Amino acid sequence: MQSAIPPPVTQLVEAFSRLPGIGPKTASRLTYFLLRAPDDYSLGLADALAKLKTLTKLCGSCFNITVDDPCPICSAGGRDASTIAVVEEPLDLMAIERTGIYRGRYHVLHGAISPVSGVGPDDLKIRELLQRVAGAGVREVIIATNPGLEGDATAMYLQRELADSGLIVTRLARGLPTGGDLEYVDSVTLMRALEGRS
Repeated sequence: MQSAIPPPVTQLVEAFSRLPGIGPKTASRLTYFLLRAPDDYSLGLADALAKLKTLTKLCGSCFNITVDDPCPICSAGGRDASTIAVVEEPLDLMAIERTGIYRGRYHVLHGAISPVSGVGPDDLKIRELLQRVAGAGVREVIIATNPGLEGDATAMYLQRELADSGLIVTRLARGLPTGGDLEYVDSVTLMRALEGRS
């Protein structure tokens, strides 16, 4: 019995389904939306995907995603090269940049240590970080990994690796969110807020 769905449609549904956060129903909706959309919309999406893969690369210094190497942050003259914030992903870098407060440089690990997922230190850009901070001029490393098991494991590993470097190694503060009620805060967050009080 032949399928009522043409193979190109099935192929696109399967491709969308492999994206994080996209289930089969959403993948089908996106596919059928693109089928009904004007050609320039669908072709524009295809062109953007092709350019994403052909024009972007990793910065040779911080490993952020960029078109030019070094990236605009690494090549900016007004940034503090003595401070490096270590983040898990480029999206984390963007979140810090949106604050407009941090004026140092970055290092993107491209993940976090996760034994369950088979991700170890050698799978991340940790060796490159250690080589980078061994050079002259770096004074402080801010570990800005995500709170949670994997981020904490990565932070502990980095702290151990940097312990004898003579660098100041700090970690992002954790605590209570603005507008939050104490009665709804979990005990670990409350404990860290008490320990990190100022």
